[in-house]
Amino acid sequence: MTHTPSRPAYTRLASTFSRLHRLGHLASLAHWDQAAMMPPKGNDARGAALAELDVLMHGMMTAPELAGLLAEADTESVGEFERANLSEMRRAWERANALPASLVEAQALAHSRCEHAWRSQRPANDWAGFRENLREVVRLSREEGQRLAGLGGGSVYEALMNKYEPGMRCDRLDAVFGAMRDWLPDLIARIRDKQAGETVVAAQGPFPIETQRALGLDVMEMLGFDFAAGRLDVSNHPFCGGVPEDVRITTRYEEGDFLQSLLGIIHETGHARYEQNLPREWLGQPAGLARSMGIHESQSLSFEMQLGRSRGFLGLLAPRLRARFGDQPAFETENLIRLCTRVEPGFIRVDADEASYPAHVILRYEIERALMDGDIEVDDIPALWDEKMSRYLGVDTRGNYRNGCMQDIHWTTGGFGYFPSYTLGALYAAQYFATLRTATPDLDQRIVNGELSVVFDWLKDAIWSQASRWSTAELVERATGEALDPRHFRAHLEARYLGGVA
Repeated sequence: MTHTPSRPAYTRLASTFSRLHRLGHLASLAHWDQAAMMPPKGNDARGAALAELDVLMHGMMTAPELAGLLAEADTESVGEFERANLSEMRRAWERANALPASLVEAQALAHSRCEHAWRSQRPANDWAGFRENLREVVRLSREEGQRLAGLGGGSVYEALMNKYEPGMRCDRLDAVFGAMRDWLPDLIARIRDKQAGETVVAAQGPFPIETQRALGLDVMEMLGFDFAAGRLDVSNHPFCGGVPEDVRITTRYEEGDFLQSLLGIIHETGHARYEQNLPREWLGQPAGLARSMGIHESQSLSFEMQLGRSRGFLGLLAPRLRARFGDQPAFETENLIRLCTRVEPGFIRVDADEASYPAHVILRYEIERALMDGDIEVDDIPALWDEKMSRYLGVDTRGNYRNGCMQDIHWTTGGFGYFPSYTLGALYAAQYFATLRTATPDLDQRIVNGELSVVFDWLKDAIWSQASRWSTAELVERATGEALDPRHFRAHLEARYLGGVA
C-alpha cells in the first residue's frame, strides 16, 4: 500500500478554499441573475446581499489561523500540484489581508450602484449622472490599489492589473503596445486600401431574435459547448460567468444585425469551454482556476478571431445561415468571408474588427492607468477619450458618451487593469495558432472539413488542463516553445488581410 504523507495544514487550507469556492459559486450566479434576470427594483437588495457575501468570504480569507497554516504547510511534504496550489493560496491570502472588510463592503455596494445606473444612463447619453457614481468607484479603487501596491511594489495601477494578469508590469505592456502603435496604423491603412476595391454585399434583415438564438445554439454545439453544464441568456453587455460546473454566457441581439450576437456567442463560448474543461480533480482549489484573464481572453479570441473568422470556419457557417435566414447573396461563402474580415474602425470595442481592436484597448489602458495613478480625474475622461479615438482610429466621439467613454461595463464595477488582457489574449491566441500550424501543417484544410477537434484537443492539452499550475509566462512557453512574441499577431494579420489566407 502506498503511504500518503501526513499534511494536516495543507488539508485544512484545501478545505477552507473549497468552502470559498462554493460561496463564490453562489456569488457568481447572483451576479449573473443581476445582469440577466433580476427586475430593476431588486438591485439595492441584491447589492446588499452580494456585499454581505463578499465580507463573509473576506473574513474567511483573513482568519488569523490561515497565516500559521500557510507557514506550516510550507514545511510539509507535498506534491508538485500542491506546491503550486500553496503558492496561489498565499497570493490570494496576501491580497485579501491587504484590504479591510470595510473597503470590500464599500466597493461591492458602489459597484452594484454604478453598474445598475449605467444600464439606463448609457442609452440616455447621461455622462453627468454616470460620473457621480464613477467618482466613488474610482476613489475606492485607488484605495484598493494603494493598499495592494504595498505587497510587491509597483504603481497603484500595476497592483490592480495584477488581479487579472499576475506578474505583468507596465514597462512590458508599454513596450508591446508602443511597438503596436508604430506599425498598426500603417497596416490598417494598407488593409483598407486593399479592401476598398472589394464588393461586399450586406446581409438583408430583419433577423428575428428567436432565429438568431437558435443559430447561436447551433454554433455553440458545433464548438463543443456542454449544455448540461451551462446555458445562454441575454444581458446588456455580453459576458461569461458562473463556475466550471455551471457556466453562464450571455449575448445581446439586434434584429438588424445577426453578426453582433453570433460573434459574441462564439467569443463567450471560448471562455466557457476553458471553464468547462478545467481539471475536475483540482476543482475548488486556487491552482484549479483559469490562469489569468489574458489567458482567458486568449481562449475567447482563439474561438472568435483565429478560428471563427477563418476561411474554413466561415465556409462551415454559410450553409447554417442560409438554413436559418434564407438564401441571399450575403451568405455566399466568399462574401461572408469579406463581411466578417472587413476592417473599418468604429465606435464600439466589442464590435471592432481584429486589426483595429488593439487600438481600442490601448486607449483604455492609457486612460485607466492615468486615472488610477492620480494623473487625471474622472472629469478628464471624455476629452482624453475623444482625443485618443481621433488619433488612433480616426473616429469622432465628441458628445457621444454612449458610444464613447460610457460603452463598457468594466469601470462601473471597478475593473481597472482588465483591458490589457484583451490584447494580450489576442497575442497569445496568434502564438497558439502559429504553433498549431507548425505541428499540424494541414490545419486549415481540416477546419474546412469540419474537424474542429484538432483545435479543441490542442487547447485542452496545452491550456485548459493546466489551469493555474504554472505562471502565465511558463504556461505560454510550455504550450508554444517560446516566450510571448507579438510578431505572431502581426504575421497573422498580414497573412489574413494582405495575403488572402487563414
